[in-house]
Amino acid sequence: MAGFDAITGQATSIPGVGSGANTGTVATFIPELWSDEVRAVYENSIVTAPLVKKMSMKGKKGDTIHVPAPLRGTAVAKVADTAVVLNTTTEGEVIININQHYQYSRMIEDIASVQALSSLRRFYTEDAGYALARQVDTALLNLGVGFGDGDETDNPATAASWVHSASYQNDGDGGLAAYVAASVVAADVITDKMFRGLIQVLDDSNNPMTGRSFVVAPSQVNVMRGIDRFVSSDFVNGNGVETGKLGTLYGVDIYMSTNLPTIDTDVRPNMMFHKDALILAEQVGIRSQTQYMQEHLSTLYTADRLYGKKVFRAEAGVVLCTK
Repeated sequence: MAGFDAITGQATSIPGVGSGANTGTVATFIPELWSDEVRAVYENSIVTAPLVKKMSMKGKKGDTIHVPAPLRGTAVAKVADTAVVLNTTTEGEVIININQHYQYSRMIEDIASVQALSSLRRFYTEDAGYALARQVDTALLNLGVGFGDGDETDNPATAASWVHSASYQNDGDGGLAAYVAASVVAADVITDKMFRGLIQVLDDSNNPMTGRSFVVAPSQVNVMRGIDRFVSSDFVNGNGVETGKLGTLYGVDIYMSTNLPTIDTDVRPNMMFHKDALILAEQVGIRSQTQYMQEHLSTLYTADRLYGKKVFRAEAGVVLCTK
């Protein structure tokens, strides 16, 4: 009998005969059950998506969303016996392309489905949920190249892409300096002074005080644990544990993610942002499908999701590059 590796290359190229071809064989791979399990693992694994602005396109046709992005108006003094002065700004818009379609697939041979323990299904659903969650988190964090005057279409794996007006590094004295590619050293770690400096950058851009998050790399979590202010009872705040959440400081929720991109040599762009900095638009949520492939005596299982992402307010995000 040919092994699975021998048929992997053609597994999805030959039409199947439908999941009803052998319902007894695939009874343990019911799509509804798998979808629920994948969705649960996905929600428990994802960090960044709950922190950004969300829009739903479920059940709607089309591949583009046009989101109005009105400019802030100004208040002027009223002059007696004179008509009011109107705000006449030309409003902009943000266009979100729904073009991010990712899938996770497994081919399950009949012999495996018959003889394997139920733990096989749990492994596949957990692995699918984690893989899809990691992909979405990574895609959102890569958008940090578009903060400030950056361009979100730049390659997030290239150090030069992160050189923009909202990107900083340690100035050598615990404060903030503009990020310069290939200049960050191991000693350039986060400090309380730098944390407060990032907050001020958002303050100076008139971002709301609430709804701010700071996503940091594991290396900086290790540094923060050695700073008294980051491990105080006020930081933990007595709240229950959330996915990836470490605590709250100065009103900013702090999270750890391994999905921050790597630039230069081991340099990671930690990000502080307001929820309106980024948009996640979902058209198809987590779903699971199966198809019985009689010619392979196997069941093809696929979990996927379809979404779009975009920088919504570039002034609502700031980057701190560290090793």
